[in-house]
Amino acid sequence: QLQASGGGLVQAGGSLRLSCAASGRTFSRQALGWFRQAPGKEREFVAVIRWSGLSDYADSVKGRFTISRDNAKNTVFLQMDSLKPADTSVYYCAAGPVISHSAGEYDDWGQGTQVTVSS
Repeated sequence: QLQASGGGLVQAGGSLRLSCAASGRTFSRQALGWFRQAPGKEREFVAVIRWSGLSDYADSVKGRFTISRDNAKNTVFLQMDSLKPADTSVYYCAAGPVISHSAGEYDDWGQGTQVTVSS
């Protein structure tokens, strides 16, 4: 089970830090990712990190977002800086066997946390 938290309302240019805590089993050997979905749009890839620390980002967030993980605590984080109104979405964490930009490659999903960036 994955539990995401940390969303909220922030002004453009501000920062938020999302957390996703995993429970029930260990996710230390899995890739942990973040996706987002805005109303009327498809779920899109944001960032992913492998158990080794290898990470990848969507072009739209490179240089602004940083993904990290604490394997001992079974938790993944997404530090979001220089936020833009276009970042407004529901953010979901997910776990899967490999690093992928495709939501279909992930087996476990959190419930989502709302991020709203005002202009």
